[in-house]
Amino acid sequence: MAATRDLYEILGVDRNATQEEIKRAYRRLARELHPDVSARPDAEDRFKEVTAAYEILSDPEKRRQYDLFGQRGGPPGFPFGDVQDIFDFFFGGGGFARPRAARRRPTRTRRGEDLYARLRLGFEEAAFGASKDVEVERLGTCPRCDGSGAEPGSGTERCAACGGSGEVQEVRRSIFGTVMTSHTCMACEGTGERLSSPCPACEGDGRVPVRETVTVEVPPGVADGLELRVSGQGHAGRAGGPPGDLYLALEVRPSPLFERRGQDLFAVLDLSIAQAALGAELEVPTLDGSERIRVEPGTEPGTVLRLRGKGVPNLQRRGRGDLFLTVHVEVPRDLGREERRLLERLAELRGERAGRGKAVPARLRRPSPEALR
Repeated sequence: MAATRDLYEILGVDRNATQEEIKRAYRRLARELHPDVSARPDAEDRFKEVTAAYEILSDPEKRRQYDLFGQRGGPPGFPFGDVQDIFDFFFGGGGFARPRAARRRPTRTRRGEDLYARLRLGFEEAAFGASKDVEVERLGTCPRCDGSGAEPGSGTERCAACGGSGEVQEVRRSIFGTVMTSHTCMACEGTGERLSSPCPACEGDGRVPVRETVTVEVPPGVADGLELRVSGQGHAGRAGGPPGDLYLALEVRPSPLFERRGQDLFAVLDLSIAQAALGAELEVPTLDGSERIRVEPGTEPGTVLRLRGKGVPNLQRRGRGDLFLTVHVEVPRDLGREERRLLERLAELRGERAGRGKAVPARLRRPSPEALR
């Protein structure tokens, strides 16, 4: 490398140059100095110098640090000898750069994959919880090799593909020159070791397909669409690794009577004209069985009756939701002669005109905010 020069000078730009100006300058110099196209004897060194300068000045944070320390040769006591020193300072080649952590070679031990399935529940099973059996197909520990993947009595040997390093290196040419990259060895999955004699029952995987029944305890208060996690009931781990988990997507059948909103339940209570006018003692169905309620005389359609604590239990905490009954008054359509006579007599006693005949003024009133919801 040439003696250290200002990075802006290397790219031929002003210290106040924009990022776009820096990029254009680099592209122009890279085309001129690329070793494959330039006949200059110092083309390769100049190309690397230009590239190093661009790598620092194109990054706003590294450019800020360079502007702070670069002119004075870096922090006190650690002068930059050349462009390589500057590059190493910012990209980890030495100086104040953090030492690179030693690469941890993976082992054959792997946690098992998670398993996903569906679980259908009845409405009351979701409300009060249930114990359910779920049949799953998963990878279980191979009984022949006890999950090691190796034929009993055999072991492992160094991987021939990577020489035991766990990595395979690859050299290729690019516009930046010769580039060496490395990637995980596919033959040994980065472990550096291979089975000397794989188990024939599981082909070295240590796991075989099994069909099993898992008993699941569904907690009270779950709802349709929730996902239930069952720890340790997924696929078996490899080479002694821990098993994965089982995730169950819950599908809850709707109730023929109740609509559920959170932990509260809603239903419509049908009353006859007489029950609404005179009041009544009624037995209404709930999740806990029949519940006796009193309907007050003169109850109007749309009235909401609230039964506290008759909803769905709260999930993983105490308490329950409520049951809300919206009153609907049924108007009879098939009146008999005697029924019609009685209603006409009632209208006469109350001074009300009913039936066909001369039109009478109607009574209107402003609706309540609740009625507009």
